[in-house]
Amino acid sequence: MLRLALYGKGGIGKSTMTANLAAAFASLGKRVIQIGCDPKADSTINLLGGKAVEPVMDYLRSHDDYPTQISQISKEGFGGVLCIETGGPTPGLGCAGRGIIATFQLLEELELFETWKPDVVLYDVLGDVVCGGFAAPIREGYAQQVLIVTSGEKMALYAANNIQTAVKNFEDRSYAKVLGLILNHRNVENETEKVASFAKEHGLSIIGEIPRSDDIIRFEEEGKTVIEGDRDLPVSQIFLDLAKRLLENAQ
Repeated sequence: MLRLALYGKGGIGKSTMTANLAAAFASLGKRVIQIGCDPKADSTINLLGGKAVEPVMDYLRSHDDYPTQISQISKEGFGGVLCIETGGPTPGLGCAGRGIIATFQLLEELELFETWKPDVVLYDVLGDVVCGGFAAPIREGYAQQVLIVTSGEKMALYAANNIQTAVKNFEDRSYAKVLGLILNHRNVENETEKVASFAKEHGLSIIGEIPRSDDIIRFEEEGKTVIEGDRDLPVSQIFLDLAKRLLENAQ
């Protein structure tokens, strides 16, 4: 089972990267689970035709019964990808990180992985704060490897540095390790050079480059990934090629 956690600054495009990779893996015939670990709970929306799945924390607040089946807290999206969102606390109350921990505990109780038997599990995690529940995917053994999504923007690289540092702090415990960077282009000046310099400084590689694409935006407005919209587009092929390399790397 390939288990990847995608981290990065808020708004950097993690959900876009994760959903398109999930769709790419599914298109390659793999059984995929995507778990959104962000209070906004919008990670999987473009796998579900623009219709969000009820977040786990919302379900726990609004239902008297405790979920006993995975189907109560998930939806199947494009390519059969199983979509789950942790959600967060009532705005202004509680800690969002605790929502992630509570969700993971529930998924263990429901024996998600044993029952569903996925080939690939993707975690889409807010990376501005790598502490508490937001660090759970890398420190509790859920993910094997971390992909950091960044652009050449100063704050995106600042967040990437924080994430890299946080993951390194867990190295001696055999937790997840940083596999590399995904450069999600924002077309800032000297962007490739800035990210390449950051990668070299930290001993990382750029494993994928996603160009600024109007096609991604166009299909997101329709509630789709580019893989679903048109898998023959150049940007779709980039995601498919990246998914193939990640699968080969896991073997």
